[in-house]
Amino acid sequence: MLEAENLECVRGERRLFAGLGFRLEAGELLFLQGRNGSGKTSLLRMLIGLLPPEAGEVRWKGAAIRASEDEFRADLCYLGHLNAIKEELTPLENLLAAARLADEELFEDDALDALEQVGLGGREDLACRYLSQGQKRRVALARLVKEKRPLWVLDEPFVALDTAAVDWLAGIISAHLQRGGLAVMTTHQPVDIPAGTVRELQLS
Repeated sequence: MLEAENLECVRGERRLFAGLGFRLEAGELLFLQGRNGSGKTSLLRMLIGLLPPEAGEVRWKGAAIRASEDEFRADLCYLGHLNAIKEELTPLENLLAAARLADEELFEDDALDALEQVGLGGREDLACRYLSQGQKRRVALARLVKEKRPLWVLDEPFVALDTAAVDWLAGIISAHLQRGGLAVMTTHQPVDIPAGTVRELQLS
């Protein structure tokens, strides 16, 4: 269970939001919506502990994330709007390196299968600097194929994807929710993600 209570965000001299709260249970998806500059990415950063709120608290499984940081990190998968891949490494090397950094076991065959699923079969040994923006995004998204951590926080995951890739990713997120996972996500495009409960939070 992910809870936000009375969150307030101030950037510079501007208050982006205040008194914000929600509660997300297993199998639920929260869409964050709002115009550019409304605080969507700032809220995501608060939810994962990278940005302290001006006021309020974020709790995971009933405990403040600041007080249970190690447990929270072990349960969190964060995908930012930047791809967070090494341009000089291949897609395969990037996936294996990301798994090591997360202290997760990922066999090479599983990594290759994930890259095949995102449409990068045959490009797994090509340095990422030679890939298109859409292909680089797919490298980052390939992490989700084998991802079992319960909480996914995704910042604009559908950027630079074609229609087929959008449908594929929607299916991956749906499967995560059906397993009892939770997800918080921003997106500028309408996407149909079958889930038990889809909530929306509009930032003005």
